[in-house]
Amino acid sequence: MTAEQLSEPASTCLWIYPWTGEAVGPHQHYQERSAMAFQSNVISSQPQVTVTQYTVSSARSEWNSNVCDCCDDCGICLCATFIPCILGCKVAQDNGDSCCVPCLPGAMIALRTSIRSRYQIEGSVCDDWVVMACLPLCGLCQMAREQKIRQ
Repeated sequence: MTAEQLSEPASTCLWIYPWTGEAVGPHQHYQERSAMAFQSNVISSQPQVTVTQYTVSSARSEWNSNVCDCCDDCGICLCATFIPCILGCKVAQDNGDSCCVPCLPGAMIALRTSIRSRYQIEGSVCDDWVVMACLPLCGLCQMAREQKIRQ
């Protein structure tokens, strides 16, 4: 280093603001920072609350046909009587489930509960259990008729 470089004042060190690209000396930087610290922001209005309302329909409906109304649709009734596995697979697939669901023990109760929930039909899991335990083919027919009407 030369003597001139050593005698050069240290004030040539500059601060560069990355957001503006402006270069300032160290004393100017301190003065701006301290001036910014004492500035007060005047709030002219209060923050507003935004409310979004959603309406959720909780209206429950009934089954479109009774459990014992098997003769309302003779095709479904005959299918349930002679080939209940095929009708069970169709009902499960129409509900978006696997065709193998009717083969699992207790799965028809879950399938009936799922259909009841999907179509917002009144009832309970206990009701589903009673129908599928006591009248499984009639319950299967009722589910198939409900899907046929609502699709």
